Amino acid sequence: MPRPMKIDFVSDIACPWCIIGLRGLEEALARTGDLIDAHITFQPFELNPGMAPEGENIVEHVARKYGSTPEQSAANRQMIRDRAAALGFAMNGSDESRIYNTFDAHRLLHWAEEAGHQAALKHALFEAYFSKQQNPSDPEVLVAAAEAAGLDGAAAREVIESGRYAEEVRAAERLWQGRGINAVPAVVIDDRYLISGGQPPEAFEQALRQIAAEPA
Repeated sequence: MPRPMKIDFVSDIACPWCIIGLRGLEEALARTGDLIDAHITFQPFELNPGMAPEGENIVEHVARKYGSTPEQSAANRQMIRDRAAALGFAMNGSDESRIYNTFDAHRLLHWAEEAGHQAALKHALFEAYFSKQQNPSDPEVLVAAAEAAGLDGAAAREVIESGRYAEEVRAAERLWQGRGINAVPAVVIDDRYLISGGQPPEAFEQALRQIAAEPA
């Protein structure tokens, strides 16, 4: 009988390593389906909580935040693009790509969890931002992602426009930061085990098998 496993996936939809990590985790869970019955909940983390509404050019952003040159930025994006492509995900960024605020996306994800479509919305938001190069703070983009995930567009718009779940998301962000999560993705299993970073499927699979073999 598969072992039930609680997985909290702490991440931001503007984080390229988060979709790489998620794809890796999902592949590992597919390989261990006979051992593990996993339930994933996506928890909020904002890489740039103070980002202005218009966003910021990605090359300028990484230069300001990390001191990267344009050449280093381009090389890093290519490496990430290759890693994502190997997992079947298209990253279509360029020097003209922008970093945006993601708080409203996290509010929508909180609502989607209650509606039972959180994973589908998470994937739709990653695709909107990285594959389609859309602005995840734009209400129209968020509504379209919700509809693509099987959620009601009018209900999604009401969540976005009303500001609902702002306090819940802020509380969750504080909770995970208080638990020592200061980089993402962070995969927390059964409130006991932490797997950090955009690991390949093999690394996730090894860890999952080890955890599944331990007493519950």
